Amino acid sequence: MITGELKSKVDKLWTTFWNNGISNPLSVIEQISYLLFIKRLDDLQLAQEKKIKRLGGTLDNPTFTPENNHCRWSVFKNQNPSDMLVTVRDSAFPFIKTIGREGGAYAQHMKDAVFLIANPALLANVVEQVEQMLELLTKQANDSQDKTYIDLQGDLYEYMLSKLTTAGTNGQFRTPRHIIKMMVELMNPSPHEVICDPACGTGGFLVAVAEYLRQKKDSEGNYILHNPAHRKHFNEEMFHGFDFDATMLRIGSMNMMLHGIEDPKIEARDSLAQEHSEVSEAFTLILANPPFKGSLEANTIAKDLTKVISTKKTELLFGALFLRLLKKGGRAAVIVPDGVLFGSSNAHKALRKTLVESHKLDGVISMPSGVFKPYAGVSTAVLMFTKTGVGGTDAVWFYDMSADGLSLDDKRQPVEENDIPDIISQWHSRDIDKDTNRTAKAFFVPKEEIVKNGYDLSINRYKEVEYEEVSYESPRVILGKLKLMEEEIMGDLEFLEGMLAN
Repeated sequence: MITGELKSKVDKLWTTFWNNGISNPLSVIEQISYLLFIKRLDDLQLAQEKKIKRLGGTLDNPTFTPENNHCRWSVFKNQNPSDMLVTVRDSAFPFIKTIGREGGAYAQHMKDAVFLIANPALLANVVEQVEQMLELLTKQANDSQDKTYIDLQGDLYEYMLSKLTTAGTNGQFRTPRHIIKMMVELMNPSPHEVICDPACGTGGFLVAVAEYLRQKKDSEGNYILHNPAHRKHFNEEMFHGFDFDATMLRIGSMNMMLHGIEDPKIEARDSLAQEHSEVSEAFTLILANPPFKGSLEANTIAKDLTKVISTKKTELLFGALFLRLLKKGGRAAVIVPDGVLFGSSNAHKALRKTLVESHKLDGVISMPSGVFKPYAGVSTAVLMFTKTGVGGTDAVWFYDMSADGLSLDDKRQPVEENDIPDIISQWHSRDIDKDTNRTAKAFFVPKEEIVKNGYDLSINRYKEVEYEEVSYESPRVILGKLKLMEEEIMGDLEFLEGMLAN
């Protein structure tokens, strides 16, 4: 979460929109996103132009050509307010709606996009504030040891999305970027994956996979995406995301394009609905934090999901959906509310039994309740499993996360305590024969024990707590000390009385 001066600048920008009649939080986020997108496109081309000027060569497939050079942020930001509005409204904004492959996800979702800023003074004010905000973002990224510009931009989106008054209703709680990164590193995606987030929002999981693969090297030390076949798959077939919110689809598509993914398959789908039930066994990896918002109407739920789990609860239906979407051998790392781990209803037990008996439940990471603050204080966990259809669970790996590097209050300030590096290390070096100490952070629990406990997956059911023996003095000694203290107090009182008498 962003803090300090940058947070103040975002708040000021938000107030500027509010004072000028654009008060719907989603509309504000969308308008800011368009401007951030235009700015980022120009920044990327400026960086390429500087490189060419220094090293020579030509710029291949530039975003901005001489014909639309006036659409660049670096050009129109210096115009007077009236001319700037004409340029952005009539040229730059229509231009960004045409970027991307014809018929692609981005073009499809941008088709109905509307530029709402109609006041020249407002636009000039907003452009100036966005410029200042991104300059500060760049400075903080340069000064940071562990936060890149993209990380901070993700934090920026998180902070803006925290202002959504509809967040609790729509379940639009953003997944913290460090939790997303942890889950991606745990899954260690390969360049051959076909990845899906069935509740993708701004595309955080998909973007994190893209960034992870860009840094990944093969056994010979070469970046894997330098391979033409891998690059083609990366750009055209690897990334899939579903969401039913048009604004999130637009923001997610822009986010993916800014991260160099040419044709992500970002689709408008209500993942649990009957009318969108045709996709099955299509993906090798699912990463998700779906919106858990209670119960759905029975007649709207995909029938194949209720056959697996007879329920109306979204947190359980998504579990059935993940299994339907995965190919056999496909893997998933998904965030679930704690109730999924120990709920006593038949539906809760049925989902856990299905994961343990019919597939391979690999691991459960119990996370502290503050991870999703300030959006929500719910306790959550990460479930990691492999779809097999024939079982395969011999034992389940558990980890008791108590800290994630940030304070667990609403402020979420950086702290020294952080289990995430240890989680990643222990997961990749886990050993079913050695990781048996129930007092440790990480340990295996045999399948037989889980079955005996009604498929309960809460870590407290299995973790053993070591109590340190504390020695106390005998009651006689304690009473003696109390008497001495009382005598001292009485002596002091008598002394005070004597002073008052004089």
